[in-house]
Amino acid sequence: MMCMNPDTPRRASSIASARTGRAPLLTQALCTLGIMVAGCLAAAPAAAKDFPLHPVRIIVPSAPGGGYDFVARVFAEKWPADLGQPVVVENRAGSGTLLGTQIAAAATPDGHTLLVGGLANLALNPGLFEKPGYDPVNDFTPIGMVGSFTYALVARKDLPQSSLQAVIAEARANPGKLVMAAAGLGSGQHVAAALLGNLARIEMLNVQYKGAQPAYTDLLAGRVDLFFDNTTTARPLVESGRIKAIATSGEVRDRLLPNVPTGIESGLEGLVFESWIGLFAPARTPAPVIEELRRTLGRVMNDTTLRARFESNGWRLSTLSPTEGAALVKSEAERWTQFLRKTGIKAE
Repeated sequence: MMCMNPDTPRRASSIASARTGRAPLLTQALCTLGIMVAGCLAAAPAAAKDFPLHPVRIIVPSAPGGGYDFVARVFAEKWPADLGQPVVVENRAGSGTLLGTQIAAAATPDGHTLLVGGLANLALNPGLFEKPGYDPVNDFTPIGMVGSFTYALVARKDLPQSSLQAVIAEARANPGKLVMAAAGLGSGQHVAAALLGNLARIEMLNVQYKGAQPAYTDLLAGRVDLFFDNTTTARPLVESGRIKAIATSGEVRDRLLPNVPTGIESGLEGLVFESWIGLFAPARTPAPVIEELRRTLGRVMNDTTLRARFESNGWRLSTLSPTEGAALVKSEAERWTQFLRKTGIKAE
């Protein structure tokens, strides 16, 4: 376990390691293929005989496109054959990921309404909003953790600095000179940039954009210097030479950008920030229904074509058990809430 700046949250991958002494869960869980459903493919209690009675809807708390929507649509295509009912994707965007998550939390807990949950709506929102309208730990039950992806710190191609240490040195020598783009207040891109500033104790000029696309427009034009974005989106621009990659945010190098060092390798321990996503049911969903959802989801996740689709899109699939998934949500919500409140970051 690496030492971290006490002013920043511990890495997501350290969940439960203090209690168990095991290697960080996220590291060991996300480096192999498959999914989380410990015990779900083994002998389990008989599934509810009357489930599902009708189509299952998966609420995506964001607009079509992006990681949450991708997860839901892959399962909507593959899951019905095992579940025995159609799976319908319902995009409920509003207040970031707040509205759709509230709707899922208030849904009838019978297994017919599920939520795509992840870092944004289950870990960041509780710190971004004083009253998010749901409790990420007590209002949801994990069906399965699907996977995670890293972020990449990228720069305009003609930025004189090409390493993280050089960027930090420049920011310390000239506070406020470097311009960091962010795709909205409280977004993953914004929080990653804030984590960098907090760990390195540097000051940069932060410019907020309404999404990644306008941020890239200004980065490519040289109007901003740096941008943290998910590695999958950044890779094509890096590989084409239109921008350059400074560092990635995983504990180990990202296979999408294998020649780019991590923040840890660059000397900034603690610069680990990954977006994780899973499927959740409202709390109080009957245990036999939860087991049936986990059992069928586990079978779907063993499909080689499905795994290939996730991996080709930059995902590292998870093997976290439901218990470990619940621990992940609890730990991440606590740590990022503390970090966001300390840094004063609020949603728009």
